Amino acid sequence: MLNKIADAVKNYEIDAIETYVSAALTSGVSAKEILDEGLVKGMDDIGRRFSSGEVFVPEVLMAANTMQAGMDLIREELVSSGDDQSKGRVIIGTVKGDLHDIGKKLVGMMFEGAGYEVIDLGVDIPAETFVEEAKNLDVDFVGMSAMLTTTMTEMKQVVDLLKAQNIRAVPLVGGAPLTAEFAASIGANYSHDAASAVDLIKSL
Repeated sequence: MLNKIADAVKNYEIDAIETYVSAALTSGVSAKEILDEGLVKGMDDIGRRFSSGEVFVPEVLMAANTMQAGMDLIREELVSSGDDQSKGRVIIGTVKGDLHDIGKKLVGMMFEGAGYEVIDLGVDIPAETFVEEAKNLDVDFVGMSAMLTTTMTEMKQVVDLLKAQNIRAVPLVGGAPLTAEFAASIGANYSHDAASAVDLIKSL
């Protein structure tokens, strides 16, 4: 049944995922097993295929929505069993002056699929808000997106403020105009797409 759940994620079968997850729960499979060996396993495969160019953003979004439908069915049991602990807490947002949203959302879905708790701040987020939320929510990672060369400089402000306030959250950056060299110059970690962002966060 776990393989069927993983396959349903990989094949974007949102109706089937509900049937399979419900059946697995009824037969005594734990919510954590369903999450790790079914939902996350399927999403990991999508991530690999996205990295290699076999699938594209629309397919990843469909897979993420399918995984989310399965998550909705097991969330209550995960919480009650104490197995809902995430691998880490991440805030993500598009920096001030930038309204692009799709790439950020995709990264957030991929992070959730990999077992991280994600708080999406939205778009046009000032540096002060990133830092304030990082502190208030005690996050492990601060993810920033920029799709315009004119807004990339906002990322440096966030990194500088995190350092100035001794907040130990790890800064992550991404977006079309960015490069690894730019990220290194501001003291942040860079990934060029959503799948590699998951590999990056796992390595950190």
